[in-house]
Amino acid sequence: MSAGSETFVQLSAAEKANQRNAVLAGFLGWTLDAFDFFILVMCMESVARDFNRSIPEIALTLTASLAMRPVGALIFGVMADHYGRRLPLMLNIIFYSFIAVLSGLAPNYEVFLVLRLLYGIGMGGEWGVGASLTMESIPPKWRGVFSGLLQEGYACGYLLAAAVAFYVYPRFGWRPMFFIGGLPALLTLFIRAKVKEPAAWHESRTDWSSYWRQIAGNWKRFLYLVLLMMFMNGMSHGTQDLYPTFLKKQLHFSVQLTSVITIVSMIGALIGGITVGLYSDRIGRRRAMVTAVAAAFCLIPLWVGVRSLPLIFLGAFLMQFMIQGAWGVIPAHINELAPSSSRGFFPGFAYQTGVLLASSISYIEARMGESMSYQHALTYSMVVVMIIAAFVIGFGPERKGVHFVKEQLVEAR
Repeated sequence: MSAGSETFVQLSAAEKANQRNAVLAGFLGWTLDAFDFFILVMCMESVARDFNRSIPEIALTLTASLAMRPVGALIFGVMADHYGRRLPLMLNIIFYSFIAVLSGLAPNYEVFLVLRLLYGIGMGGEWGVGASLTMESIPPKWRGVFSGLLQEGYACGYLLAAAVAFYVYPRFGWRPMFFIGGLPALLTLFIRAKVKEPAAWHESRTDWSSYWRQIAGNWKRFLYLVLLMMFMNGMSHGTQDLYPTFLKKQLHFSVQLTSVITIVSMIGALIGGITVGLYSDRIGRRRAMVTAVAAAFCLIPLWVGVRSLPLIFLGAFLMQFMIQGAWGVIPAHINELAPSSSRGFFPGFAYQTGVLLASSISYIEARMGESMSYQHALTYSMVVVMIIAAFVIGFGPERKGVHFVKEQLVEAR
C-alpha cells in the first residue's frame, strides 16, 4: 500500500484504549529513563566532591552511559523483534531502575563508573522498543504529533530530575536522588496489564536468516541513520548536559535557581517537540527539522551570551523548544525509514550507535570549559554541530506517512 493511501476502519473502544496505553507506556518508559540519566547532570559537582574527582571525570561517566547505549539497543532490540515489544520493555525498565538504585549506593568513583556503564545498556534498550511499540500502535496521520509527545518524554524526564534536585538535593544530598530512580520499575505492572502487542509486529515477524539478511541489505540506510543520530545527539547533549554546570560555575547561580531555569527550558522542549512534530505531518519531516535547527543556531547568543535573568530564562526556553522540536520528529522519521521486520532493532540500534559517536560531547565541553569559559565552550561546539546537522538532515531520505501494516487501522473521520 502506498504512503498516501488509507483504509478507514472504525476502531473499537478496546482498540482505542490500547492505542492510548501503548503511547503512555512508550512515553513513561522514556521519561523515567531520562530522569535516571539527568539526575547526575543536576548534581555533578557534589558527586565530584564526594569522590574527590574533577568535573570532567564525572562528565566521563555520562560519556560512559552514552557509549554503552548501542549494546542495550542491540540486546533489547533483537528481543523486541523476535519476542514482541512488551516483555523486552518490561525487562529493560526493571534493569535500568535497579542500576539507578545501586548508583546511589556506590562507595567510590570506580564502582560508580561501572554502574553508569551498565546503566547505559538499559538506557539504550528502552528507546527503540518503546518507539516501535508507540509508532506501530497509532494511525499514520497522527504519527508526527505522537512522535513529538513520545520523544519529549526525554524532556519530561529532565524536568522531573530538575524538580527532584530542587526539593531533595539541597536537603538530603545526591544519593537519595538515585534511590528515587528505582521507582520506574512500577511501570512494568501497567505494561503487563494494559498493553497489547501491535498488529505490525505480528505481521512482520520473520525467521532469523531473513531477519539478518534484510538488515544487511539496508546497510546504506543504516549508516545514514547513524550519521543523523550522531549529530542529533550532539545537539541535544551539547545543549543540555553541561548547561546546569555553566549556570552554577560561570554565572554562580544556586542549585534552586539552576533547577528552575532547567524546568523552564524543559517546558519549552515539551511544547517544541509536540509543535514541530505536528508541523512535520504537514510540511514533511526533513523540512520541519531543518527549520528548527536553523532557528536554534540563531539563538546561540541569547542562550549563553546574556546576563539578564529574564533573557536567560527566555534563551533556555527557546533553545530547547527548537532543539527538542527537531527531536520530536525523530521517532516517526527513523521508524518510517526502518525495514518492517526489524523495526524494534534497526532504528534503535542506529539511534544508539549515533549516541556512541556523539558520547564525548559532554566530556569535550567540560574539558574546554576548564581552559576557557563555559560560554565559549558551549558556543563553539554547538556552532559546528548545528551547521553539520542541518546539512545531514536536509540531504537525507524521507518516507513520511508510510504504512506499517497492510491494512492500517485509522479512525473514520
